[in-house]
Amino acid sequence: MDDATLLEEGRHPDPCAVLGRHTRGELATVRAFLPGARRVDLVELGAPLQRLANSDLFEWQGAAALLPPRYRLAWIAADGREHVAHDPYSFSSQLSLYDLHLFNEGRHLHAYRVMGGHPRVVDGIAGTLFALWAPNAVWVSVVGDFNDWDGRRHPLRRRGGVWELFVPAVGAGVRYLFEIRTQTAGELLRKIDPYGRRFERRPAFATIVFDQSAYAWRDEIWMARRRRQNWTRSPLAIYEVHLGSWQRDEQGDYLSYQELARRLVAYVSFLGFTHIELMPITEHPLDASWGYQPTGYFAPTSRHGDVNEFRWFVDYCHQAGIGVILDWVPGHFPKDDHGLARFDGTYLYEHEDPVRREHRGWGTLVFNYGRTQVKNFLLASACFWLEECHLDGLRVDAVASMLYLDYARDSGEWAPNPFGGNENLEAIAFLRELNEIIHRRYPGVLMIAEESTAWPLVTRPSWMGGLGFGMKWNMGWMHDTLEYFMLDPALRRYHHELLTFGLLYAFTENFMLPLSHDEVVHGKGSLLARMPGDRRQRFANLRLLHIYMWTYPGKKFLFMGDEFGQEREWDHAGTLDWELLNESEHRGIQLLIRDLNSLYRSMPSLHEHEFTQDGFEWLDCHDPTQSVVVYLRRGSDAPPMIVVLNFAAVARFGYRVGVPFSGSYREVLNSSARCYGGDGITNAGIEAAPIFHMGQPNSLVLNLPPLSGMVLVYQPADLEDRRHG
Repeated sequence: MDDATLLEEGRHPDPCAVLGRHTRGELATVRAFLPGARRVDLVELGAPLQRLANSDLFEWQGAAALLPPRYRLAWIAADGREHVAHDPYSFSSQLSLYDLHLFNEGRHLHAYRVMGGHPRVVDGIAGTLFALWAPNAVWVSVVGDFNDWDGRRHPLRRRGGVWELFVPAVGAGVRYLFEIRTQTAGELLRKIDPYGRRFERRPAFATIVFDQSAYAWRDEIWMARRRRQNWTRSPLAIYEVHLGSWQRDEQGDYLSYQELARRLVAYVSFLGFTHIELMPITEHPLDASWGYQPTGYFAPTSRHGDVNEFRWFVDYCHQAGIGVILDWVPGHFPKDDHGLARFDGTYLYEHEDPVRREHRGWGTLVFNYGRTQVKNFLLASACFWLEECHLDGLRVDAVASMLYLDYARDSGEWAPNPFGGNENLEAIAFLRELNEIIHRRYPGVLMIAEESTAWPLVTRPSWMGGLGFGMKWNMGWMHDTLEYFMLDPALRRYHHELLTFGLLYAFTENFMLPLSHDEVVHGKGSLLARMPGDRRQRFANLRLLHIYMWTYPGKKFLFMGDEFGQEREWDHAGTLDWELLNESEHRGIQLLIRDLNSLYRSMPSLHEHEFTQDGFEWLDCHDPTQSVVVYLRRGSDAPPMIVVLNFAAVARFGYRVGVPFSGSYREVLNSSARCYGGDGITNAGIEAAPIFHMGQPNSLVLNLPPLSGMVLVYQPADLEDRRHG
């Protein structure tokens, strides 16, 4: 089969051997394949190219000295339109051998700067360099607005498993896809750019050439402070947000990243949260996936804007003193035909082993972490968000599904590793390398694992045998706590261990306390709806839940809507029920969250030692009959705090609490205060008496409102003297 026929059919094994300029001695040959062209000319020489017989392949031959290195072709298309452009096949390879070497070894952390479609200037000529990893393809071309989506026009040059081509005159805003001829069936696939920075808004899905280099950051103060700060001893209260359903505009459409930033920063600052965590904003085709089935690992979703607009969002948050964390999904990806699935006709990004290839329960595919280029893809994605978008952390989704070969699989649906175990050794190695790289390159960045099992040492460094994360979600605390709170208060005395068991392991990892979106979906109802009792008791229980969480060891994490007592289950297709804030009970919940955050941030006793036993001591965990627990929180060089929680639906008047210190105590927070919607039973003028109780040398007598929590601060005598001196 001749060259023209192979080019026409999109099957030529080496198009660059035919197209462009080829010199032999003093003779130069220029060939161009332009389907449907009526006439083709060399602009600089004013010379026509001759059509080869019965084809769309045109050729010119002449003296090599006459032909400039960068020449233009002019042609008249079949519809009569005239085109003039530099010949892309007159340009040599633009990817360095070093880039290709690093990428193939899985060590090119900036692969996103060379792979994909990038505007650049070569020899003074502007265009876009396209590069794609598709090692098993027999033909790869780029199609888009610039070539009428005709894959025969711009076949790429093979560089081992990577294909590349510099296309002049293609710039930002141009839509494109890659067209891939498979090796086995010879089918022609059209795929998005895995490294694409911008995509069309769904349901369209083409990649868009994007130049993001123009953004000027203004968050130097934040970034410098982040590098210096010891976050383990600092307050960390995270507000989880789904940008598409937090708020929308008056027409019900999505807000831009800029408008979201303005509204969110004002709101989160009012509430006192330290960070925002975004549910996945990596580009995804299906709204109902909430972003957990992404197709664009280097692009924020076009629902709200482009990369630079997202950078503005992060920058604005940083300037207001608020961190931004991304929910990142390296555990699986969807089966969409235009995405990563069977990318070059083979199982390239997903695992080749059919037993390990799918998460059947989720209908998704599992990354092959043992393939270096796939690992590089994920490592580069993590670095992209942290380096190019200044994000302050990654919450790594579904870590348990990565660690275990038998995760959500029945007997016979999985195969053991070479040592006979159920551990995914390749995924473990990937996670360790990921965390080592991030902690080394980006000091102060938070790496958070959503890991729901008893896997040991998740938050310990790899040199200790750990996975290297900074924090892990405390799923055990979350399940036990919600199970306890859903009980009728009269039955709680029989399940007291749900409150106390968590302290047996609370300091084995660096834990975060999550009340996330997962707890208010799939028929579970809202947190408020899950509380027992009448309306007054449900609100009291929710206030008690929040004060329990904010005073318990562990960093704080709360999903949007829970901060004001959303009554219905979260719906990604709508918005939060903001009108509820017109009701006093809901405003009371919101005010309590604000005051809890203020107390948490201002009191070292609540945030300095959240990961060690030094910051916590039980004063009484042995009163299941009355459903009361009392504990002490300590900080370095800070007054200790006493937390008293009454989980019963009746008041306890004259309740004696043992404390280690004599002197005065001040009630700084009481969830039953009237400003929060409570019954107003509070305590004033609290003095410890030298009466031995609960193993302590002193004790207090308190009035405990039903379903309430209170926080007392110890006031040493020398502190009182200074205040009155």
